[in-house]
Amino acid sequence: MFKRIHHIAIICSNYETSKDFYVNKLGFEVLAEVYRAERRSWKLDLAVNGIYQIELFSFPDSPNRPSRPEAQGLRHLAFEVDDVAAVAKKLNERGVVTEPIRIDEFTGKQFTFFTDPDGLPLEIYES
Repeated sequence: MFKRIHHIAIICSNYETSKDFYVNKLGFEVLAEVYRAERRSWKLDLAVNGIYQIELFSFPDSPNRPSRPEAQGLRHLAFEVDDVAAVAKKLNERGVVTEPIRIDEFTGKQFTFFTDPDGLPLEIYES
């Protein structure tokens, strides 16, 4: 019935800060950027490795996330990478703080976490 995840929508508190983070620090490609005046909302469509996957929204007065990452709902967003250490190093060089690299006890694969400007937990996971 379902073929794949089409996209992930993220609501940010500061559009320019989050746009800079996802585009300039993480390196995602901007596919489209639209300001919707009737909603006072920006919508930024981003591609991950050339595939449309993330919608970044700004809404006035959106509520804060209740807690991290054990709140009910989406726990974190994970991105597959070839080399966790190399990607973590590149993120660190761009001012993104990553946790120490860990090994998944079940798969033996490397992974680490970091956060976006609003504290959304993000993960890089070895392919």
